[in-house]
Amino acid sequence: MAKIMVVDDDPDFVDIMRTILTANGYEVTTAADGKQALHMMRQSKPNLVLLDVMMSYVLDGLDVSQEMANDPELKHIPIIMVSSLTGTQHAEMFPTDMYVSVGHWLSKPVQPAELLEKISDLLNQRGG
Repeated sequence: MAKIMVVDDDPDFVDIMRTILTANGYEVTTAADGKQALHMMRQSKPNLVLLDVMMSYVLDGLDVSQEMANDPELKHIPIIMVSSLTGTQHAEMFPTDMYVSVGHWLSKPVQPAELLEKISDLLNQRGG
C-alpha cells in the first residue's frame, strides 16, 4: 500500500483528500505546514507528496519542494503540487522563472479522477 502525505493548512481539503485516497487503497499521513511536513518525511518517507503552494506563507510549498530536491533522502519522492493561487491576489508572487521539481500540478478544487490518475502515473514511473 503506497503512503501519500497530504500537506495543506486547510483541514477541509485534507479531510477530502484523505477520504478519496483511503477509499482507493492508499495510506495517508498529513501535515499542516512545510516545516512539519519535512520533519515527518525525514522520519517516515512517503511514496508521494500532495503539496499545497500556500500554507503558513505564500510560497511555503515551493520552498518545501526545493528543500526536498536538495535532500538526498527526499529528492526521489514524487510531488503533486496543488494550488488555488491562480485567480488570487497572490498569483503575481509566483516565480515564473524558478524551476520547481514536481511531477504534476493540480488546481483547486481538485477533481478526484484527475488526482488518482496523476498519483497512479507518478507511482508507476517510480515503480511503486
